[in-house]
Amino acid sequence: MSHNEADTCRIFVTPKLRSAGWEKLPHSITEQKYFTDGRVDLKGQAPKRLEGKKADYLLRYTRDFSIAVVEAKAESEEPGKGMQQAKEYAEILGLKFAYATNGHRILEFDYLTGLEREIFEYPTPDELFERLKTNTDLDEEKTEKLLTPSHLLKFPPRYYQEIAINRAIMAILLRKRRMLLTMATGTGKTVVAFQICWKLWNSRWNREGAHRKPRILFLADRNVLVDDPKDKTFAAFGDARHKMQGAALTSREMYFSTYQSIAKDSNRPGLYREFSKDFFDLIVIDECHRGSSRKDSSWREILEYFEPAYQLGMTATPLRDDNRDTYDYFGNPLYTYSLFQGIDDGFLAPYKVHRVITQADADGWRPDKGMVDRYGREIPDEKYHTKDFERKIVHLPRTKAIARHLGDYMKRTDRFAKTIVFCVDQSHADAMRRELNNLNADLVKRYPNYVERVTSDEGKIGKGHLSDFQELETFAPVILTTSQLLTTGVDAPTCKNVVLARVVNSMSEFKQIIGRGTRMREDYGKMWFNIIDYTGSATTNFADPDFDGYPEAEEVTTINDEGEAVANEDAASDSVDEEPAGYNAEDDAPPAVDPKPDPEPPPQSPQKFYVDEGHIEIASHLIYEMDADGKQLKVVQYTDYTKEQIRTLFTSLDALQGQWTDPVERNSILEILEQRGLTLII
Repeated sequence: MSHNEADTCRIFVTPKLRSAGWEKLPHSITEQKYFTDGRVDLKGQAPKRLEGKKADYLLRYTRDFSIAVVEAKAESEEPGKGMQQAKEYAEILGLKFAYATNGHRILEFDYLTGLEREIFEYPTPDELFERLKTNTDLDEEKTEKLLTPSHLLKFPPRYYQEIAINRAIMAILLRKRRMLLTMATGTGKTVVAFQICWKLWNSRWNREGAHRKPRILFLADRNVLVDDPKDKTFAAFGDARHKMQGAALTSREMYFSTYQSIAKDSNRPGLYREFSKDFFDLIVIDECHRGSSRKDSSWREILEYFEPAYQLGMTATPLRDDNRDTYDYFGNPLYTYSLFQGIDDGFLAPYKVHRVITQADADGWRPDKGMVDRYGREIPDEKYHTKDFERKIVHLPRTKAIARHLGDYMKRTDRFAKTIVFCVDQSHADAMRRELNNLNADLVKRYPNYVERVTSDEGKIGKGHLSDFQELETFAPVILTTSQLLTTGVDAPTCKNVVLARVVNSMSEFKQIIGRGTRMREDYGKMWFNIIDYTGSATTNFADPDFDGYPEAEEVTTINDEGEAVANEDAASDSVDEEPAGYNAEDDAPPAVDPKPDPEPPPQSPQKFYVDEGHIEIASHLIYEMDADGKQLKVVQYTDYTKEQIRTLFTSLDALQGQWTDPVERNSILEILEQRGLTLII
């Protein structure tokens, strides 16, 4: 009687692997190894995890270096039946050797030669590693540094992090001067950077080969991207850490800095010039797409000055027109782990998309003839669209409508769901904060920080609110309004709502914003999140063929200035032009201005007109899901909100009929419906 798969492994496969030396330290065998968590499926009443990918055997040359995968089939099966799965897993895991067996016969696929052959016993760990070394030109000294143990963090590196770490180390050892890792937001780029630095530091690698520990610079463009890694992830470096500011200190080994702290300005030629050009052995550039590698960037000269150093760029965005300079400078990525792959593996949270349209966005908004703004200026007679709001026209009724709809949505779902609202500029973020505050006054009485604005103007106070928002156990703040400041570097693992109240045409920025919600915290009930889009940015970017992460569902709703849904099946937002290169709304935002009698126009933004009065309205709700291939959105539900509007006005059908028969009451009903965007033809 032939043995099943489990018995085949126990009786035949495991003993043969042991006899080849795979259980003699530092080598190891991991049986039935799940290397993904399993995608979260949002279909049905509650989210559930699908089964993760599992290898029958994962062979490790050392604790941190996987080298081969083995797939076993029942004794009665042909060994070739498991080869396709073995190759699939080897490719995902970045391995060069795949084996398939039925316990007696063994097939080997070698990615180094492209050959598949039958063998009669498993190679020993040293035999297999020697084949790998021969292909990559690793000598004994380089091999020792490559295999330096990583730091034992609380959680061991995931499979893709291990790949990224080892590929970066190998590239450095093989003297590749500029390198790039492309990893989606929320997949642990900082952990990868730490382990790379830790292994190089402890192996005493450096550029010259001298017997000292290397000097490493961790560079980013925002303090939050520097301070958090320095104080948390890189804490194991202890006193070797130093944040660069003020005078140049040369006695440390692990340096941290923003570009702004060391770049030249009107008062000095640049702190970086106080170091010799060959001072640093390695520079790690976090979020490198944000300007350091642009040819016209003032920060590019810092990288060029430290040209002798090995330079490792890290970004979340694949190659696109708006970040081509990044790839020109660093070259093709050593490894790419995409948003789509992270969601498919179950390490990142999937999301639903809600497309919500105000009538001002759907139809455009045009002022009445001779209409003046808050400051008594006549508003130019033209039609204003999504791209114009808060830039040409500061339209308070539209802001109120968005705030009202968001507030109602959270009341229906979860009023303590952590939420980030991305606004056009700081003034818009302040107006949105005020409206959301007043709409949630009952909670604000208990939690005064329930809604807060976090922009560059808030400084340390805003940083404190952000820190509280990121904490897992805090209740407030629940809602943060911002413009540019929170697009990157904000680890908010329980953020459940990402709200777009401004146009985002840059795919790089769009993916960064999406990343605010992709972190998974199943232990806190965070398995998915919402993208609530009031501008059409999400819908436009999801249609981009280069986008690598697809929504589980997309809902389209059009709202009025009351934040209520109204019928408008053809509602759609206008296309918008991309923001000019280098645009930063934090820099040109005017201060918030409260209405008051005979105010003076703000001198910072004479091009803007301020509209405080008016009424706007909503239409339909479309729900989309991905097709079976995960390639295209399809409509699965259409809801007409006309009847819902009418139901809110009358307690019963009899009440409606009673008022409708009275001509005066009927006109009153028609006027109310007209105000809510519903025109009845009778």
